[in-house]
Amino acid sequence: MLKHVSIDNEVDAAASKPDGIIRTRSNEGDFMSISNKGAVIGALAGLLFASALAAQEPPKTQIAAPAEPGAIPLETGGVDGQTAQETWYEQWGDPFVRNVSKATLTPFLPDPAKANGAAVIVAPGGGFRILSMGNEGWEVARALNERGIAAFVLKYRLNPTAPEWAEFDKGNPLTAPRPGEAPGAAPALPPVTLALEDATAAFKLVRKRAKEWKVDPERLGMVGFSAGAGTTMAATLQSRENKPAFIAPIYGGQKAVDVPPDAPPMFVALAADDPLFGNNEYGLITAWKKAGRPVEFHLYQNGGHGFGLGNKGKTSTGWFPQFILWLDSNGFLKAK
Repeated sequence: MLKHVSIDNEVDAAASKPDGIIRTRSNEGDFMSISNKGAVIGALAGLLFASALAAQEPPKTQIAAPAEPGAIPLETGGVDGQTAQETWYEQWGDPFVRNVSKATLTPFLPDPAKANGAAVIVAPGGGFRILSMGNEGWEVARALNERGIAAFVLKYRLNPTAPEWAEFDKGNPLTAPRPGEAPGAAPALPPVTLALEDATAAFKLVRKRAKEWKVDPERLGMVGFSAGAGTTMAATLQSRENKPAFIAPIYGGQKAVDVPPDAPPMFVALAADDPLFGNNEYGLITAWKKAGRPVEFHLYQNGGHGFGLGNKGKTSTGWFPQFILWLDSNGFLKAK
């Protein structure tokens, strides 16, 4: 997601590029159909993104596509009506990608001396229009690796944005109409549809190659940021096959949901000054608790939206160490 932050926030982040990962191919691409509830989750997330305006955003700068060594095509198909090429740009010192029409999964594997067998699929955010690949993808994967956790960054398919850079650059990508559509037109598919298909393919691939990557398929979870948090919730609630061992929707929507009796343990982090979700009722937390499922919720005083691992001087920087402690306390960092 774009770094929608509190007005006094000072961003301290740098672009990242993946390295030291395995390159191969897979034809994994089967997925289950999406229920109406999943469509609602994605639609709500998309609408909330569209309604939030960023204050004084820094300029965007086009950049060459990074090499992404090790990125594995998920073979889940393309994007209907997409004619533009995937392109990259930089903002806040972080790399973003748009017009993704071919999903990939990039493994980040820890030092074997540190590896504990736990694994996480990481879903960046960006309103289903762009992906914050550095701040909410590669940097998070490397931090997980430092704790001995294998990470798999999901670059999921996106709704199209303007093919021409000048048109894209002049507006907010989260509020601009889809190319060829009138402003305010309803999307042909709920925003989360493609992301859910790609997440399901990612779960299948990691489990298929778990032995090769030395991960425990019973300790495979998912962490998502913003729209990636919506994708995480859809992958959890709208799939009969994904079955994540744990989930961590970070600065995602807080609407109440129907919680199944076998819902996984959930860790949630949010800043109270988040302009998208900070002023909502926390129905998601209440629903998990009422269902008797494990849940941990951290509402930080400040940090805004899109803080990734955290921004200097903000209390939300504490979420990642707490998440690791939570994983450890729940036994996910220990071999079974």
